[in-house]
Amino acid sequence: MPVIDLSQGNDRSAHHMGPTVVRRLTTLMREVQLDCECHSRLDEALARFAALEERREACQHLASARRQRERINAMLFFLQDLNDLTAAEGDRSAYLDIALLFDDIATTARAGAFAMRQLSACPAKSDGS
Repeated sequence: MPVIDLSQGNDRSAHHMGPTVVRRLTTLMREVQLDCECHSRLDEALARFAALEERREACQHLASARRQRERINAMLFFLQDLNDLTAAEGDRSAYLDIALLFDDIATTARAGAFAMRQLSACPAKSDGS
């Protein structure tokens, strides 16, 4: 089962690209010479866009954490084979298989924790969403 380990930075640039682009776009648009009414409408549109991007990013983090949980649930099913092993197991590779399952669970848990930490850093919404 493939695991995306976000804690190692593999996907970090993609997750942080949105807010950076919004900041750069806002900075650029503020330098444009516009009349006052148009400038305020642009500021409002940029603020709405930034809020939508923050919400989209938060939803992605939550979805990632949920995917990691589902992966862990699937691995726990296979970990039940541990109940059938004995200390005198003839096929010693069975121990390695179980060890690898534990490793995969740990890696997946770190990815889920990373997603939740990223979500905790997202601005809170006042409307409860």
